[in-house]
Amino acid sequence: MDREEALRERLERIKTLEEEIAAREKALRDKESARKQIVLRLSPSLWSEIAKWADEDFRSINGQIEYILTDAVSRRKK
Repeated sequence: MDREEALRERLERIKTLEEEIAAREKALRDKESARKQIVLRLSPSLWSEIAKWADEDFRSINGQIEYILTDAVSRRKK
């Protein structure tokens, strides 16, 4: 096996490893960005207040609820 052929094989192995690493990184990102779905029962008045607040903040109602919960959890940790 000459030197050029050995370098080509090494380059192929490196490309394969890079593809494997990229696939693992993507799997980790997908896992971290996965959302859990829950059923949430709210009174109509609370729903209305959250909807108004979400509209003021240019968020969806779901986004607003997530914002409220994230804020509450971060305050609790302090």
